Amino acid sequence: MNRDAQTATQTLWIYDTTLRDGAQREGLSLSLEDKLRIARQLDRLGIPFIEGGWPGANPKDVQFFWRLQEEPLSQAEVVAFCSTRRPDRSAAEDPLLQDVLAAGTRWITLFGKSWDLHVTDSLKTNLNENLAMIRDTIEFFRSQDRRVIYDAEHWFDGYKQNPDYAFQTLEAAIRGGAEWLVLCDTNGGTLPHEVAVIVQAVVRFVESSSQQIGVTQPQVGIHTHNDSGTAVANALAAVMEGARMVQGTINGYGERCGNANLCTLIPNLQLKLGYTCVESTQLEQLTASSRLISEVVNLAPDDHAPFVGLSAFAHKGGIHVSAVERNPLTYEHIQPEVVGNGRRIVISDQAGLSNVLAKARTFGIDLDKQNPTCRQILQHLKTLENQGYQFEAAEASFELLMREALGQRPQFFRIRDFHVYCDMVRDCDVLRDNDCQGSQSVATVKVNINDRDILEAGEGNGPVSALDAALRKALQNEYPEIKTFHLTDYKVRILDSTAGTSAKTRVLIESSNGHQRWTTVGVSSNIIEASYQAVVEGLEYGLLLQTQVKKALTSS
Repeated sequence: MNRDAQTATQTLWIYDTTLRDGAQREGLSLSLEDKLRIARQLDRLGIPFIEGGWPGANPKDVQFFWRLQEEPLSQAEVVAFCSTRRPDRSAAEDPLLQDVLAAGTRWITLFGKSWDLHVTDSLKTNLNENLAMIRDTIEFFRSQDRRVIYDAEHWFDGYKQNPDYAFQTLEAAIRGGAEWLVLCDTNGGTLPHEVAVIVQAVVRFVESSSQQIGVTQPQVGIHTHNDSGTAVANALAAVMEGARMVQGTINGYGERCGNANLCTLIPNLQLKLGYTCVESTQLEQLTASSRLISEVVNLAPDDHAPFVGLSAFAHKGGIHVSAVERNPLTYEHIQPEVVGNGRRIVISDQAGLSNVLAKARTFGIDLDKQNPTCRQILQHLKTLENQGYQFEAAEASFELLMREALGQRPQFFRIRDFHVYCDMVRDCDVLRDNDCQGSQSVATVKVNINDRDILEAGEGNGPVSALDAALRKALQNEYPEIKTFHLTDYKVRILDSTAGTSAKTRVLIESSNGHQRWTTVGVSSNIIEASYQAVVEGLEYGLLLQTQVKKALTSS
């Protein structure tokens, strides 16, 4: 998209601040390489503006802008972020602004105070000086051939407390030469009906003020936080009243309760309201982008997130599944493929025959409804779920169960027996001696492959780790691809806590081969046995996937 051209009526400019505002989320920390990887993914997604950080605030942000000068993005504008000059000095003399210029970006986002309370209590200056700070800083950047987006910080709170002064701050930005005036709900306390009324007033003010001053009218934008759970709704309300830039973050990352979630906003704006945000082929990358960025920031993706979540188009009830199979519109508000997601049929004790048939098709198995095996699978499923198994979270285990019932489950190996030993290291203060191990585990396993018994042992920092290590050693000569498999998650759930140490335990293990992920389940009153079931099926399913890939390559 050409940001030099006039914005078309139906075009919205998406502004991503994941790398700056999103990185302020508690528990989120980005390396330089993380920031670069996210920026390039946002560029591929078609985001027009990517806020990279505050140059000079830390060495990492300085290096980020240097790297992108050397290796520019393909279409996105990288934006530097900063505040107005400090009180009682000229913008040209403020060293912080020189660092921002050194970042070499064409666009700069500058934030200033809209709320008189912040001017007097935070900046410790007077209201007129704050107006001068806004105008002077924008004029300085414009004199250095930079284009300016003005973020009106705490706009909605400031407007509600002192609308006359809040409008004066916008007028100062207009006189300074800002091309965008972005209204920020910094505290996240405003509700959609308030946003709509206030944005209406701002749009009228900007039009009349620009005419009186005799300058090109700036565009209005919106920046919302989610402290009231209405960040997305507030942004939509602002757009409906004339805002043409929408600021937010991928997956809604941000300080406190987060920012407006672009993964929800973009499809709502484009698919529901008819605005153009990105190309349709780029919109199809939305789900993959959401999940990739969650991996980079090392936060588990929200499975129930709208549009991009794993469960966004999941169907569990038998009646739902049957209806969706006939016509997806019955229980889906959009086609999942439009945002790069997919329909999922969930298997559980609430499943009907429709679930089993639909799920089989996702595994490449075409079942006849009249086949008695279908009902046997369904009954077996319900029996196991009653015992504590959870197949909606362990679809790999369900595929193995289904293939076994159909006589299609390959037998890569058989476990003859296994033993696990745990030794506690005594007279050891782990708080004082970093080299001291509190416990060690050793597992031995006897595996039969092609009528040949193999005995191996493995060590680990726990019994499951040791068992996994022993199994891999026993199998990797016959199946070298196992070296690429690794455990990515391990969850334990006590099913009947009133039974104390005799309680039944459910173990869910997520595995990956670097390209695909799959989850397996085990249930037992012995946590080691439950873990063993899940680990073994995890390795078995990984080998099944490899076999399917080889067959596909051979047939092609």
